[in-house]
Amino acid sequence: MKPASIGLAFILMASLPDAAVRGADPPRLERIRVSPDGRRFILAESGRAFLPWGFNYLGKFDHLAEDDWGTHEGWKRIEADFREMKRLGANVVRWHLQFETFVKAVDRVDADQLGRLKRLLVLARETGLYLDLTGLNGFRKDRIPAWYDALVEADRWKCQALFWDAVARTCAGDSTVFCYNLMNEPVIGEPRPDEPPWVTGELGGFYFVQRICNKPAGRKAEDIAESWVKSLVAAIRRHDKVTLITVGDIAWTVIWPGGKPAFASPQVVRHLDFVGVHIYPATGRIDKDIAALEPYDVGKPLVVEEIFPMTCSLADLDRFVDASSPRVDGWIAHFFGSTPAEHRAGARPAGPLTADFLEYWAAKGPKVQAGSHQ
Repeated sequence: MKPASIGLAFILMASLPDAAVRGADPPRLERIRVSPDGRRFILAESGRAFLPWGFNYLGKFDHLAEDDWGTHEGWKRIEADFREMKRLGANVVRWHLQFETFVKAVDRVDADQLGRLKRLLVLARETGLYLDLTGLNGFRKDRIPAWYDALVEADRWKCQALFWDAVARTCAGDSTVFCYNLMNEPVIGEPRPDEPPWVTGELGGFYFVQRICNKPAGRKAEDIAESWVKSLVAAIRRHDKVTLITVGDIAWTVIWPGGKPAFASPQVVRHLDFVGVHIYPATGRIDKDIAALEPYDVGKPLVVEEIFPMTCSLADLDRFVDASSPRVDGWIAHFFGSTPAEHRAGARPAGPLTADFLEYWAAKGPKVQAGSHQ
């Protein structure tokens, strides 16, 4: 090649996006769907069984990844964490999309932030990780827009539909998305006088629980839940007809054995593709915790979307997973942005205890998945 041609080639390469310089796009992941009998997950093209196994991910402990995912340092940390979660055996990462990140007014979304979501899809595909995109979060109470808190229920739901319309439009056609989770731990009921109007469940400064209705006014919980779910599913399906949809529900049956969870009721669950439930087993009640999953086993795949040994030993957690695996079709624990070695050196939370858990989870995954394929 002549010198002038070399110079021209260099200029052309320098002008290309990074992905084009590196080579072809990463391989497309097979889309996940529900099996024909409605009981489990399979890969759409090959028909092979798929059991979601992975981590909830907020970013570094006490931090939200979306706070600085637009910076070089923030993005590099996310890349490193995704590689580490993959190394620990994950095939799914549950990412918690914050409402205020994406919605700026009742009729306006942030195009730049949606672009970062698109970039996240590429990273997930590069690392071979599916995404459980959980939306509408308001984990930091002081960042919830005042205008949003002031909306009446119907207008709030319209803004939530706007959120999901934008997210589904951004992600439609990308098989990297395992599912859209409409909301983390939605509840129905009036707040106490000392509570914020829409969020509750504070833990470590984050508010993980959110009301979809704070004035039931005599309406049945199942009717409210169905109307809310239908409105958001419709917003998603305008752009994405195939990606799975669920809701992340608290295992209320631990507190009220024999109860009938609204989001797992026939009236509501018929609009969802699978059931998601959050449960944290406790030493001394493992048998009750196992039984608490039964009302969520309603003929659709069941995923334990949150689990961690906060109140039990690893031995008790292992017993719970083994005993529940015949009815559970996926498990998602927690990753806090540090490696086992960093936890063993004191990284929060819980230092060596979290290190032990991560090493246990990495070793347990292949065994549970092997059992699911039998």
